[in-house]
Amino acid sequence: MSEEGPGDDRLEDDIEQTVVRRDRFSGGPARGFLSSLADDARIFEADLAVDRAHVVMLAEQYVIDDEVAGEILAALAEIEADGHDALPEGEDVHEAIESAVIERVGEDGGKMHTARSRNDEVATCIRYRLREDLLETIATVVVARRQLVEMAADHREVVMPGYTHLQPAQPTTVGHWIASYEQALARDTGRLLDAYDRLNQNPLGSAAFAGTPFDVNRERTAELLGFEGVAENSMDASATRDFLVEVTAALANLATTLSGLAEDVIVMASKGHVELADEYASTSSIMPQKKNPDTLELVRGRTGDATAGLNGLLTNLKGQPRAYNRDLQRAGRHAWDAIDSVTESVEVAVGAVTTAEWPAETLAEAAGEGFSTATGIADLLAMRGVPFRTAHEVVARAAETLKHDENAPDYATLDAVAEEVLGDSLSAYVDRDAVERALDPAESVRTRNSRGGPAPEAVTDQLEVATDRLDSDERALQDRQDALATAAERLDSEVATYV
Repeated sequence: MSEEGPGDDRLEDDIEQTVVRRDRFSGGPARGFLSSLADDARIFEADLAVDRAHVVMLAEQYVIDDEVAGEILAALAEIEADGHDALPEGEDVHEAIESAVIERVGEDGGKMHTARSRNDEVATCIRYRLREDLLETIATVVVARRQLVEMAADHREVVMPGYTHLQPAQPTTVGHWIASYEQALARDTGRLLDAYDRLNQNPLGSAAFAGTPFDVNRERTAELLGFEGVAENSMDASATRDFLVEVTAALANLATTLSGLAEDVIVMASKGHVELADEYASTSSIMPQKKNPDTLELVRGRTGDATAGLNGLLTNLKGQPRAYNRDLQRAGRHAWDAIDSVTESVEVAVGAVTTAEWPAETLAEAAGEGFSTATGIADLLAMRGVPFRTAHEVVARAAETLKHDENAPDYATLDAVAEEVLGDSLSAYVDRDAVERALDPAESVRTRNSRGGPAPEAVTDQLEVATDRLDSDERALQDRQDALATAAERLDSEVATYV
């Protein structure tokens, strides 16, 4: 057992004053309004971990003796076993857990709160729990990206129509389209990993905002809780919630990516270009022929959860003076709602895409609609020395001759327009076979083999890059998961030496 620390007498006085103060402020009609205990269920386990790390550190620093530390840690184990619903009434989970410890241990239980405030305590608990949730989201996105890479590889040669302004534009492939969303999700992954690293700093030991006179070891609690470092300035550490803003903003960006994916598939389904699996669709209560993309409409709709959360959070934080304000009690819920909603959306959106049927013949036929190969003809002329703007004029005039049931002008029409614009026949620049090939959507796609293009070979190259990037992100995720698991084992081991 360690010797009593120099602050022991002060601790007894502080405990007595705290009990008196709580009695004074324990009643009144606003108690329920002030309480966040029900909402704090999410950080119940986090609070217990933070309590344990803090108590171990206090014992190691000789601020409390080993016997008291053991009693407090044993009480925390009982409280964990009983669960959040068994906690006594309190303004928040932190106060309720402390009260439950004191009920079991006696006044010495109040020593658990030495050298800290609820301000740095709650800041630590939010970061601790949010790390776990964020890693779960990242893991979900990484799995989804792997599925998209595999699907893109299988659909590299499935030609489909590409649109701009919702009008036929140029042919592409299903694989190219899918790879475009994997790349967007890769950037979302990067933003989430960056946000995680700035989130993963330890505010514990900052107390209310002005530090503490006790000889605390903030690096030690960071180690026990798996934080990569210490949030240095005590005022900023206790007060800031910018990590919530950064995480929620990254989630809003991810939700927007998913909304675009969902919208694309909804439009494709309306044209018969894709058929969703029954598990991701529903039917009408009155129209039996309907198959509705309801899950994807909800993915699109849930984007509002994340963007509203970001706006709500920024509004909450705007204009708050430095250090802790009770407004912050309402800040975390915006991030929690966003992360829950968006994580589910990832699974549903990508699940809908990867289980859908993509009718190759229907897509190939649609790929030529609206003279979508027009750019290919203009490119062909430009490659034979015609200025592109002039080539553009030739093809544009030919397009004006199309009837409503025609997808492309015939060679004779193109030749006649070339005579008008170029003063020479089309054959003077390009042979008929080359023109016929350029008019074919599949051939048009195959010619677009520049880096990042839709040609099967180009998509293969893109997927190799995507796979390397995905492997790197998986390793980064695993490193962070392993670090948290190691810290949890370390904390359990240290607690076991006292209990």
